Amino acid sequence: MKDNLVKKMLNGDIKALAKLITYVEENPDDRFCDNLPSKNAKIIGFTGSPGAGKSTIVSGITSNLRNKGKKIGVIAVDPSSPFTGGAFLGDRIRMKRHFLDSDVFIRSMASRGNIGGLNESIFDVIKIMDSFGFDYILIETVGAGQSEIEIVYAADIVVLVLSPGSGDEIQLMKAGIMEIADIYVINKADQDGANVLKTQLEALLSFSNSQKPIYTTVATTGIGIEDVTSSIIELLKNFEKSGELQKRTLRRNKKHVETIILRKVRETIESQKYDFTNTSSIIKNVIEKLCKEFES
Repeated sequence: MKDNLVKKMLNGDIKALAKLITYVEENPDDRFCDNLPSKNAKIIGFTGSPGAGKSTIVSGITSNLRNKGKKIGVIAVDPSSPFTGGAFLGDRIRMKRHFLDSDVFIRSMASRGNIGGLNESIFDVIKIMDSFGFDYILIETVGAGQSEIEIVYAADIVVLVLSPGSGDEIQLMKAGIMEIADIYVINKADQDGANVLKTQLEALLSFSNSQKPIYTTVATTGIGIEDVTSSIIELLKNFEKSGELQKRTLRRNKKHVETIILRKVRETIESQKYDFTNTSSIIKNVIEKLCKEFES
């Protein structure tokens, strides 16, 4: 079944694409994605506080890129319930203006409780969507806050969306999420406090040696979205020329390897009845078991 889905997906079958994504989410140890051909899609991550307007900005940038004739894949990550493990997958609500566009594919994914904001299957989903032939893959994270930094390992470029009056002024004083952005967007720029937030951000970035762009938007009306889109395209070109894009691709692959190995270690520990009074013995046994598994 899977091989047939791969053939159909590579021939542009959107239903096969959707089914294949479900397959990799349910079968993380099937590594067929590693052999899929890359079509050099560019991956853009959007993160920031909940309510900052990430979905509206992603929707606006999708429209701009479609006007340039580009095919767009969107991955919208939703939080998982700590009690049931389920998630409200809200893709159809957030991106409804693109429902009838056959060159826009929107897929919701649950975070599955990952505190970094992304679950392991995001890496294989990116490979599948790249192989399908999207020009850009836009990833919108949960918006969990300061600890949500794993998008930097998945995306070629990270756009951090801030908004006045939502506590983002406090976030500016913290490490972590503020350090991963390549482009800063202050959304809801028509609201009180936007100029203060921009001034604070400029002051913060002045301490850094790198010059990073700051844009103001009112995403609900489209103001500023074209500037952000142009900035993303320009930065990607610069990264491609400088070799930075290749470095980030290798960083993504390295992170994927780490997540697979960590999961295998965790599964091995949980599946065995170890005597936890001897840590060294457990480590030795876990490594030996994993080595046997990978050799087989």
